[in-house]
Amino acid sequence: MFITLEGIEGSGKSTQILHVFNFLNKLGLNCVMTREPGGTRIGGKIRSILLDPESTAINPSAELLLYTADRVQHIQEIILPMIEGGSIVICDRYFDATIAYQGVARGLDITLILDLHKLICRNLKPDLTFLLDLRPDTGLSRAWKQLESGSRMDTESRFENETIAFHERVRAGYLAIAGKEPDRFRIIDASQSEDQVKAQIIRILEFEIKQFMDQSARG
Repeated sequence: MFITLEGIEGSGKSTQILHVFNFLNKLGLNCVMTREPGGTRIGGKIRSILLDPESTAINPSAELLLYTADRVQHIQEIILPMIEGGSIVICDRYFDATIAYQGVARGLDITLILDLHKLICRNLKPDLTFLLDLRPDTGLSRAWKQLESGSRMDTESRFENETIAFHERVRAGYLAIAGKEPDRFRIIDASQSEDQVKAQIIRILEFEIKQFMDQSARG
C-alpha cells in the first residue's frame, strides 16, 4: 500500500506523517516513511538545490526535471522495492505536488507533466492521499515561525519566500486534483489542532487499512 500526505507549506505534513507511521507500527504492519524531494541519498543532493533560498534562478522547466529526477530515483530505490516486499510506504509529498506547484502555480503544461510521469515513473499513483488543506496565510505564518525557532532549516526556505498568490494557486491546484480523484483523496481541515488532525487521519486509516487488507486477502 502506498500512502501520501500533501499540502502547502505549514500544513503539518511532517508532523502528521510521524503519527501515521507510529499508528501503523502499533498495528504490527511493516511500513517505511519517506519524503520528496530527498528520499534517497541522490535525492538529498537534488533537494538541497531545489529548496535552497538562493536557488532563485532555477527555470521552471529545470525545476520540473529536477523533481522528476528525484522521483525516478525514489521510485526505483525505495518505493517500488518496499511495496513489492509487502511494506506500506508513507510519503511526505509525491506526484500531486508537482502538478500543484510546477503545473498550476508555475504554469507549466500539465499534460507534459502527466506524460513524464507515465513515461519514466511507471505512472505509479498512491492508493490513498491525505490533503492537509488550509489557507496559505495561516500555513506560511506557521512555516516562518518554525524557521525562526530553528525547528526547520532556513537552508530549505525557497518556497516560503514565494508570494501569497503563488501559494493560493498551489492550494487551488491541490483542491482541483482532489476533486477529480475523490476515491483516492481525503481532505483534512489542517487549521485544526495537531491532535484533531491526527484523530481524523487515524479514523480514516483504520477504515482504509481494513479495506485494503480484506481486498488483499481475497486476492
